[in-house]
Amino acid sequence: MIYYKIGSKELELSNEDLKKGLFEALQKLGSRKKVLAIPPDYTRLPSRAGELTEMTWQYYGDALTDVLPALGTHTPMTAHQIDHMFGTMPASLIREHDWRNDVVTVGEVPASFVEEVSKGAVSFPWPAQVNKLLLEGNFDLILSIGQVVPHEVVGMANYNKNIFVGTGGVEGINKSHFIGAAYGMERMMGHADTPVRRVFNYASDNFTQNLPIVYVQTVVGLDKSDGKIKTRGLFIGDDTEVFDLAAKLSLQINFEMLEKPLKKVVVYLDPTEFKSTWLGNKSIYRTRMALADEGELIILAPALVEFGEDKEIDRLIRKYGYFGTPATLKACEEHEEIRNNLSAAAHLIHGSSEGRFNITYCPGEEPKNLTQLEIESVGFKYASLSEMLKSYDPKKLKDGFNTMPDGEEIFYISNPALGLWAYRERFKY
Repeated sequence: MIYYKIGSKELELSNEDLKKGLFEALQKLGSRKKVLAIPPDYTRLPSRAGELTEMTWQYYGDALTDVLPALGTHTPMTAHQIDHMFGTMPASLIREHDWRNDVVTVGEVPASFVEEVSKGAVSFPWPAQVNKLLLEGNFDLILSIGQVVPHEVVGMANYNKNIFVGTGGVEGINKSHFIGAAYGMERMMGHADTPVRRVFNYASDNFTQNLPIVYVQTVVGLDKSDGKIKTRGLFIGDDTEVFDLAAKLSLQINFEMLEKPLKKVVVYLDPTEFKSTWLGNKSIYRTRMALADEGELIILAPALVEFGEDKEIDRLIRKYGYFGTPATLKACEEHEEIRNNLSAAAHLIHGSSEGRFNITYCPGEEPKNLTQLEIESVGFKYASLSEMLKSYDPKKLKDGFNTMPDGEEIFYISNPALGLWAYRERFKY
């Protein structure tokens, strides 16, 4: 059922607009005694989920007893991040999700179904895992809050991904990531109906249908005319229809189809959001269908201090590197540690150009930043951030095509998390 919907390419929703829409939907839901909110973490700051969570607290007051950021594999939020993202909402409401210890398995999607929807790419069963708080908290409303945007693992982010990955466990996250990697993320990105989504939908229909989950979903994008991030849609409901509506708008807002492949792309990673290649590789995921063969991707990453936010994943990335699909699959065959951590394996596949284009990372030059030796050891090229900033200063660049003083043409992206770029011959409809 749809409780509220509004959205278009031209619309710009203010905080008051979001509050009005959210409150209207919550009124339709009727009185609730105990509410859980599941927003994304700080890495999805532009989603407006922080403000919507704060508004939820303003509406329900003491009935909002718990806020569980959908960390997935990410590190817990700091006190500063909580304060910045959720405003006046009491920090005491925040619960930390531990993907290794805090989960329960609510059911198993059969291997035959997984094999069927992945067209034979994989044939293992998939465990539907969620944080135990969802089952044990006795909530009469669970609000899953977040942004629908193109995504490398599932095609389009959010909806039940927020539940099964954001509050999921080791095996569920690992296997869901690998399903997408094995099937081919270039066949999925920008699509609402994908093998991974069908697996999640099976789990929703069969294992969590009794949980009182309502989805609050935004569509947010960058307005090239003024360089500002704007909210274009708000969709609230409890089934696939609300996701489909948001996904259709997101494709209009967040996806840019190009007429020609790009020879050089420069991406800036905001230091408040991107501190790892686990997140920073969105620069690769979201541009790979736009880059020309032998093209160059330059990633300006001033706050890059680690590969994986999870210590074990960080270790595995350092050991096996981004050396392409054949090398990663071979490592999975030969080494149990990577075979048992398939989300890391999937990430290594996603983060490789498969030798088709060049990837140059430019981390900051503080002692805590990743070094040239570390960057090159995992298969990337390295360049000095200070030297690159002399040629490509984000303060002087605009999103999209730029002609440099020497006549060079580059394509600049100020935030890779907000979009997907492809040229016609490579995008798979």
